[in-house]
Amino acid sequence: MKNNLHVFLGSTVADAAARPLHWVYNQKKLLFYIKGKKDFTFLKKNKSPFYNIKTGKVSGYNDIGQVMFQTLIESNENIEKRFKKNIIKNFGPGSLYWKNYNLRAKYRKVKDWRGIIKGPWIHQNIIETIQNIKKRKKLTGGKKVNESDGYCAALPYFLYGYSLTNLKKIISTVTVSKISLKYALAKLSLIDLALKGSKDPIMEFTLKYKKNSYFKAIIKGIEKVKKLKKKAHPLVVKKLGMACSYPGTFDSSIHAIINSTSYKEAILKTIKAGGCNCSRVNFIGAYFAALKGFNSIPTRWINKTAVAKKILKQN
Repeated sequence: MKNNLHVFLGSTVADAAARPLHWVYNQKKLLFYIKGKKDFTFLKKNKSPFYNIKTGKVSGYNDIGQVMFQTLIESNENIEKRFKKNIIKNFGPGSLYWKNYNLRAKYRKVKDWRGIIKGPWIHQNIIETIQNIKKRKKLTGGKKVNESDGYCAALPYFLYGYSLTNLKKIISTVTVSKISLKYALAKLSLIDLALKGSKDPIMEFTLKYKKNSYFKAIIKGIEKVKKLKKKAHPLVVKKLGMACSYPGTFDSSIHAIINSTSYKEAILKTIKAGGCNCSRVNFIGAYFAALKGFNSIPTRWINKTAVAKKILKQN
């Protein structure tokens, strides 16, 4: 596909596949939901305890990537400026995301509220980004959390071939967390190695950056994960981190990658482990699509993904 967009498709399809089981932290409950199913992607009934969107749609993680993708389709000029405008349009006041954010604020005052939001769930980084854009701040990214929104926003931009300097700017549009920036760049470096034909991008990345102080913690994390290779994936994810934050979300992703031989196997493995599966599959799906190519993404899954046609149209 043009601009290696099969990699973004891999990320998007994986996110939509995992979405109905997003943020299920109770692994026993999750096993009950998927009992007897060989393929538990695209569950018809939503099982996320936080929010409910139609099966086939993507989570807020992938959706920030879709906003960047739309920005790139429109024009290759003033990308950063237009990206910010599109963030406000998609996630800000007047959008369903923002309406649900206000509902959450209202329900926080209700003791023991256990309701479920109908519609999409806006992430902390995007909430802060919208507030900072409106305040006309130079650095608009959120700083309260260390999560995957920056990587998700930058992925399509990276695939269109923009420079590393500009890549950092795009990541910083939605997160100014130094940890988030570092892990986003590590993910994109691994995808880059896969696209360039590396047979083992993780090994190559480790060797390439072994003496690099910037990626020191990341290399250390990869080495730790390799020692846990033979352990069951759900147990390792529980140990390394089921939640959305780095380094857990990255390290758990690496464990799924080194224990899988295909795109499909890696995504199913990640969903089965529970927690913030969407943040992990956005990287794992892109990685395997880069490593194994377009045909590694199951056609049946592509057909079930609402925004897949839009990406395929750019071929």
